[in-house]
Amino acid sequence: MSTNMGMIDRVLRLVIAAALLFGAFGATSPFSGALFWLAVIVAVVFVITALAGFCPLYRVIGLSTCRTAK
Repeated sequence: MSTNMGMIDRVLRLVIAAALLFGAFGATSPFSGALFWLAVIVAVVFVITALAGFCPLYRVIGLSTCRTAK
């Protein structure tokens, strides 16, 4: 599997995932019901893609934020 995500993209995904999880699991969570689960699922997908450095959607649309594809 080749890398198609640059470092800035990966860090931003981790920051967004942390914010979503904080919102979902925070003491005064604004998320409830389906919105809670949507936030958790999106956060998990963002963490997995950030750690792997590969986004399947980027492959489908032909996008790469990585300077040098490996």
